[in-house]
Amino acid sequence: MDYYACVEATANPTEDNGLVALPGPSAPKAAVGASAAPGRRPAVAAPGLGKRKAAARKRVEAGADPREAIMPAPAATGSTPRRRAGRKRSHGKCDMPRERLLDFGPATLTDAELVALVLGSGLPGHVFGIAHSLLKRFGSLRAMLDATPADFNGLPGVGPAKTAQLLAILELARRSLVEKMREKPLIDSPEAVEDYLRLLIGSRPHEVFVCLFLDARHRLISTEESSRGSLTRMAVYPREIVRRALSANAAGMIVAHNHPSGAVKPSASDRRLTQVLRDTLALIDVHLVDHLVIGTHETFSFARAGWS
Repeated sequence: MDYYACVEATANPTEDNGLVALPGPSAPKAAVGASAAPGRRPAVAAPGLGKRKAAARKRVEAGADPREAIMPAPAATGSTPRRRAGRKRSHGKCDMPRERLLDFGPATLTDAELVALVLGSGLPGHVFGIAHSLLKRFGSLRAMLDATPADFNGLPGVGPAKTAQLLAILELARRSLVEKMREKPLIDSPEAVEDYLRLLIGSRPHEVFVCLFLDARHRLISTEESSRGSLTRMAVYPREIVRRALSANAAGMIVAHNHPSGAVKPSASDRRLTQVLRDTLALIDVHLVDHLVIGTHETFSFARAGWS
């Protein structure tokens, strides 16, 4: 309602304008709230005007001008506007993992905070509780990401949807590294190869032997798991590896296996296998670029060690 409409409503109290007229200073108090004239529809106040009318009535009784009494009182000079209810700013918001990640980067977050962000939905305390229980159950972040869907069965708060989210994160990391290795020769990016293999087999609970088949420019063609063993033993068949190299039309190969114990020092059988593979692949004109022993945090390269 603007000011001029208020003045007109006060000056013409008998018109049906939707306002209740307020008496002047000389009018009797009993006139306030009196019934409308016979035959006319009673004035109905607009929604939300009840408190304003009551305050205006008190100002009129105190001797204020009726035309100004129904106007809202001006705000005090220099006063701070009151915040609306329901829009309180949450304290410590800058300490939340999502805000810190966006402001300062993902390296500022703990493993549990990163897992909680991946899980996403749920109350903050509940999600962080799930993240901590997952890391405690698997022992490390990499072991959790290397888990199979069956490993998450029975964990409180982790259903099929959250299991799929966690497994998808690892697969995205693997595929991004594969794309990186296909862009340029692997012989020029040994760090990318080692990162990929640590992510692929570094934390497996059993020994795994994998082959990376390369083209003539030493770019990645495909990766295959050729053997899987126990905690300490594994059978590798050079004839099968040669057959797969011919099938992939490979010009070079990188082979690797993991040590679940974490130690990367090669055993005597590892050295014998490396020599057999080099000699056998050379017969079909396939160059063995390297044999890597993968641990959780370290890697041993036979090529860097002089094949000794």
